[in-house]
Amino acid sequence: MSERVAVRKTYKLFIGGKFPRSESGRSYLVQDSNVSLASRKDARDAVVAARAAVEGWAGATAYNRGQILYRVAEMLEGRRDQFVGLGIPADEVDAAIDRWVWYAGWADKLPQVYGGANPVAGPYFNLSTPEPTGVVAVVAPESPALLGLVSVVAPAVVTGNTVVVAASPSAPLAAVTLAEVLATSDLPGGVVNLLTGRITETVPTLAAHLDVNAIDLAGVVDTDLAADLEGRAAENLKRVLRPLPADHDWAGDPGLARMTALLETKTVWHPKGV
Repeated sequence: MSERVAVRKTYKLFIGGKFPRSESGRSYLVQDSNVSLASRKDARDAVVAARAAVEGWAGATAYNRGQILYRVAEMLEGRRDQFVGLGIPADEVDAAIDRWVWYAGWADKLPQVYGGANPVAGPYFNLSTPEPTGVVAVVAPESPALLGLVSVVAPAVVTGNTVVVAASPSAPLAAVTLAEVLATSDLPGGVVNLLTGRITETVPTLAAHLDVNAIDLAGVVDTDLAADLEGRAAENLKRVLRPLPADHDWAGDPGLARMTALLETKTVWHPKGV
């Protein structure tokens, strides 16, 4: 009886809740695995998927978004050993699970903290409420591959944004495996879209894309590249989030800065009556 040949896995992109190969048919060898090499067309497809998901995700209740993020933590907990098997330290996996839970808890509390009633002189109410920015492009940190990724994706989606993420080129397996967790966690397709490969190929397309509302440069360490991306983002006045001081310690207290940086504030005036 012949010895069984194992099925070798090719790690694919995550776009619109599905796992397509790159439209270019390319892949690259990294971490002893074949990983799809995303193209500019893949980046544009991911933006289309993210935009289609905005209305439903932003329109969901904060309580429902919190439930889904907690479900992500549950599923990640169940696959903990798989992430450890990819070479991710166990304490990093545990921290990533806890971070999903932490952000899930903020889903229905942020409006009370960041919004509120404004004191005005007159017979009317003046209320400010936070709203999502829309489609956010995110460059994930190179390291830590899992905790860094969770720390930039979770604060964007918990507030109702949808994201297109450029994963760490040198350690993409954690990101694609996390995408498999998201696909089984009740997260609507298109809320999180993942591109693997060269950030120099896909991220300039995202920065210049007129249907992307903000870009998070957390994983961009090259100052020249960061300046180029900021210039491209200026065409449609994208909000640009440069690396924050807390980003030097991804295991530390995440704070509220990443959530509030990707919010708009709507102010409504309403008469009290006589």
